[in-house]
Amino acid sequence: MGAAAAGAVLVLSVVAVLAVVHLLLGDYLYRVYTGTRHSAAERLVYRLVGVRPDAEQPWAVYARALLAFSAVSVLVVYGMQRLQDKLVLGLGRPPVPAHVAWNTAVSFVTNTNWQSYPGETVMGHLVQMAALAVQNFVSAAVGMAVAVALVRGFARRQADTIGNFWVDLVRGTFRVLLPIAFVAALVLVAGGVVQNLASPHEVATLTGGTQAITGGPVASQEAVKELGTNGGGFYNANSAHPFENPSGWTNWLQIVLLLAIPVALPRTFGRMVGQVRQGHAIIAVMAVIALASVLLTNVFEVSGGATVPRAAGAALEGKEIRFGVPGSATFATATTLTSTGAVDSAHDSFTPLGGMMTMLNMMLGEVAPGGAGSGLYGILVLAVITVFVAGLMVGRTPEYLGKKIGSREIKLASLYFLVTPALVLAGTAAAMGNRAGLAAMLNGGPHGLSEILYAFTSAANNNGSAFGGISAGTPWWCVALGLCMAFGRFLPIVFILALAGSLARQAPVPASAGTLPTHRPQFVGMVAGVTVVLVALTFLPALALAPLAEGLS
Repeated sequence: MGAAAAGAVLVLSVVAVLAVVHLLLGDYLYRVYTGTRHSAAERLVYRLVGVRPDAEQPWAVYARALLAFSAVSVLVVYGMQRLQDKLVLGLGRPPVPAHVAWNTAVSFVTNTNWQSYPGETVMGHLVQMAALAVQNFVSAAVGMAVAVALVRGFARRQADTIGNFWVDLVRGTFRVLLPIAFVAALVLVAGGVVQNLASPHEVATLTGGTQAITGGPVASQEAVKELGTNGGGFYNANSAHPFENPSGWTNWLQIVLLLAIPVALPRTFGRMVGQVRQGHAIIAVMAVIALASVLLTNVFEVSGGATVPRAAGAALEGKEIRFGVPGSATFATATTLTSTGAVDSAHDSFTPLGGMMTMLNMMLGEVAPGGAGSGLYGILVLAVITVFVAGLMVGRTPEYLGKKIGSREIKLASLYFLVTPALVLAGTAAAMGNRAGLAAMLNGGPHGLSEILYAFTSAANNNGSAFGGISAGTPWWCVALGLCMAFGRFLPIVFILALAGSLARQAPVPASAGTLPTHRPQFVGMVAGVTVVLVALTFLPALALAPLAEGLS
């Protein structure tokens, strides 16, 4: 089977499974977030936290609870890293350097999971399990909670509340993320994925001496600083490592898993607002953008972009043979269209235009389908902007799902959209304008600029992947990217919750002959077009100086 045929089979099989997941998981999520009963385990958590689960919150209280939970989480994860030499299961690791600990704490609490260190030589088991792995669950649950709160804003009429943050957080963790992770873990272990509490010596033996490559059983602070590359999971290779992703079918399963919840949430949205066809329109927008990106990335990688890749038949550098070019390109598209950040190949080694596509996916706002929750609320903001633009074109007050999009709503939507580009472009300019920033580049010229542009794009969009050539473990980079991750996560969330509160307070506006139908193909095309145009106007100059310049040279 040729590369093109293999890629087509992979994509079609993923789409077929996700179509089923969209219906089944979407309906389940609807029941999770609209149910009124609390399990015994959930009630125990509410008592420990000291909250009343049946008392709902206005948007400002919801936002304060979310920010307080996240701030405490940062302090806990930071403290555990700094004290890991005194903790059980520390494996003799020294305290993580302050700048790396700050960067890592913010990274995992914001669901970015950017790693500026090699996992197996820097972090002890307790920190990996009780700090980082816990945040993998609760940070994703936070994103889902924000999405559901915004949907409630559209669904409710003249209401002062948008739900209870603690209930949404606990339900998302206990009823959605933990069950899926438990079942998926069993399947992946059956497929050869390793789960162990081995000692450093045993891990080095199992991995064929990986630790000798990454700094020894106990990495010094200087070694951490010198390594400084973007890590990935325990073995510093993420889903490219055979212990984390052993075969082609586990690679296929991981693609499905990272897309499952974001693909299901539009169905939940449609059920909650009482118009399933509105959810169909949103998933259609996501599908149009995602399939276009998958096609282009595969074309750029399969065809190659230089003499050597063309002679070899494909751009194989930086890719795992067991996945092939289509498996690697599709995984790269899926992980950058969502806020996952896992990789099964080196994005830095992609062809210039293939690497550009991974950046562009994040620059679109990761809305096709996006992260767990963040993709849905991102695409709904773009839908709000679209109906506003359409309203200006026909001279009518814009409406979406029976809610007027007035000055307050469009200001909040605009601020949400502007945060990420401001962080990406300002961060890239700052890095290019000082020696500490420039020292991180492995390559010069357009590709070196691509490394920096990718890093800030990934941080601001809470993705976590990187062009591996960059050395981002220095104090300047850890602080800069940490700030970028924090602002890129929490400023948009505050704007989303404020928008949810504003919409929930409104009385319904009856549809009229002049109301723009938001469930038809015309609207799907408009939202997709607005998404691409906004990103093109914002990022095209930067892309022209980096991957486009490299690809055309």
